[in-house]
Amino acid sequence: MPSSLPSPDIESQEAEPRVLDLPAGTRADRLDKVLAQLLPQHSRSRLQGWIERGGVLVNGKEATVRQIVGPGDQLTVWEEAAPESMAFVPQPVDFPVVAESAGWIVVDKPVGLVVHPGAGNWQGTLLNGLLHRYPELAQVPRAGIVHRLDKDTSGLMVVARTITAQTSLVRQLQARTVGRRYIALVSGHLRTGGTIDRPIGRDPRVPVRMSVERPIAAKPAVTHFEPLRRGSARTGMPVTEVECRLETGRTHQIRVHLSSMGHPLLADTLYGGKMVEPAARQMLHAARLQFDDPADGAPRVFHAPPPDDMRAVAEAIEWEEDSLLPEEEGWM
Repeated sequence: MPSSLPSPDIESQEAEPRVLDLPAGTRADRLDKVLAQLLPQHSRSRLQGWIERGGVLVNGKEATVRQIVGPGDQLTVWEEAAPESMAFVPQPVDFPVVAESAGWIVVDKPVGLVVHPGAGNWQGTLLNGLLHRYPELAQVPRAGIVHRLDKDTSGLMVVARTITAQTSLVRQLQARTVGRRYIALVSGHLRTGGTIDRPIGRDPRVPVRMSVERPIAAKPAVTHFEPLRRGSARTGMPVTEVECRLETGRTHQIRVHLSSMGHPLLADTLYGGKMVEPAARQMLHAARLQFDDPADGAPRVFHAPPPDDMRAVAEAIEWEEDSLLPEEEGWM
């Protein structure tokens, strides 16, 4: 038996519904089309979503998108806030803080946490969590976020607590004086280090990818890399643990650059990476961060060990004895 109440799990729903009585002379038509005429400030696709989630009743009963309504019908509508309206709302989001001062916060971003709200992720982001834990960040552009990490990349980020600190940190990034070192696990054996200096832009064929091959709106991108140790996965596939140092911070920079050399990150399927048990995301971690304190210019250096999932992958690899790192530099 259909319910006469809207679904209780509709987020951001208005507490009181709007009641619309269709007057004589209303042209009978599909419910979504009639609602689009009555509520032109909302897109038809949004209105269809409300109907499908039980947020619209016709004469007190659940309705369907294609249901015909006309003169004498009464529509009860629970309006939902637009998803993007939640973008800068404080929310309790869990994330570890490595260190903080009056001017900055250093965060160890967990795997799977989106940094900044955007299409498909308007809430539950690091930005929402920062605003919840540090209310003063509401006065700083983008809640103090200076640089980003991909959703499935873990590790260190610095967040500014004041506009003055944010300005200083952004200028340091522009001057390429912020030290950012990453640990990556890639397929294939790298024998020597080097520098990749290839501009990165949007892939002309796959919009969600970035590329160095005929990229759209390319920007300079420089990555320095150094192999740390070599080994083999259980499948026999050669694997190298690589340290990468960024001069620039383009979207997907390390992923694109290493893939362009024929050494994609393990499990990075967007760029041709091979799946290796138990990897469930690209094997990339921001392990070291260095910047000059905006307050006094003193260098601040932070380290974060790889998360458990990346350790598990590393432990499943048989490393060559002659390429093992000293214990203090390795994984364990």
